[in-house]
Amino acid sequence: MITKQPKKHLESLRSIKLSRFTKPWLGPLVALTSLIILGAIGYGLTEGWEFSECLWMVLLTISTLGFGDIEPLTYGGRIVTVLIIGGGLVVVQITIKRALLLAESGYFHQVRELRFRRRMRRMQNHVIICGYGRIGQEIGEQLLKEGVEILVIENEPSRKASAEAKGLKVLLADATLDESLLMAGLNQCQSLVAALPSNAANLYVVLSAKSLRPDCRLIARAESEEAAYKLKLAGATAVVSPYIAAGRTMASTALRPLAVDFMDLLAGSNCEIEELRLTKDLNKFQRLKDRSLSGLELGRKSGAMVLAIRDGSDLITNPGGEIELSPGQLLVALGSKDQLSYLRRLLGEAIETYGSISS
Repeated sequence: MITKQPKKHLESLRSIKLSRFTKPWLGPLVALTSLIILGAIGYGLTEGWEFSECLWMVLLTISTLGFGDIEPLTYGGRIVTVLIIGGGLVVVQITIKRALLLAESGYFHQVRELRFRRRMRRMQNHVIICGYGRIGQEIGEQLLKEGVEILVIENEPSRKASAEAKGLKVLLADATLDESLLMAGLNQCQSLVAALPSNAANLYVVLSAKSLRPDCRLIARAESEEAAYKLKLAGATAVVSPYIAAGRTMASTALRPLAVDFMDLLAGSNCEIEELRLTKDLNKFQRLKDRSLSGLELGRKSGAMVLAIRDGSDLITNPGGEIELSPGQLLVALGSKDQLSYLRRLLGEAIETYGSISS
């Protein structure tokens, strides 16, 4: 949920930007409108035509179509025609000159940037990556393989160009600012990854994102255990230290190579491990026809496998059919995208949130 104050601030910024882009064209538009109205009045006074006929004659004259006179013009009407043609040439010159000046000042590039930001605000269920360093690049490549829509927030032009070369949408901005997160579609995103090189910057991103949207899934990078602890206090859903993660992977490879090989095989397949958080709303949860795994027949109907159920601090691995689901539990399921999608449909409104945790 976006707080009212940042939302109002963002709307005011949008109105300011729109006025800044439309203001350069007010002069030519006013000049053209004035020419049309004054020309129509001139024809009305000299020829005595209806106003609609006067407007039609002005438009024919300005556009130089030359269909012919509605009626033979009087001497005064011809003078009005000459003035309209001269005024039209002046308006065209003013417009061309204004367009050239705007092109030199980067106006049209800014217009394209505004259109890009508007497209960003329409994005749904995407992943926001804050920072496109080595970690951000690896995250982007992995998500691209899964066909996930990605938006990168990066303030370095060279890294922006690198991300765009990979086909990613990039917002050139400071990820620690509320405005940047809102423009990136924080309210509609699936999750946000804070992969900036500084612990302080990642902490600031998490604090900002948490205040703007408390229910957003936030994954942060940390360089030390102390930073990881503070990021979790700030509201990060998960904190990953590249050095600790690499050490654990190497240790697991030395002790349990088959398990690591299985995860590597899983990463190259169409299978995913997904979290499904059951709702705490009793009215929605009670719509399940049965609460036991055997009664729901989730595995038989969907083809997905429920690997574990987390209930508070308790973790039930390889749950049997007699296990009953309860509000607020977290299900960990394995299956293809189609199987997991069908599993979500079977649970219906009993699911509060979900997210892929391995693929």
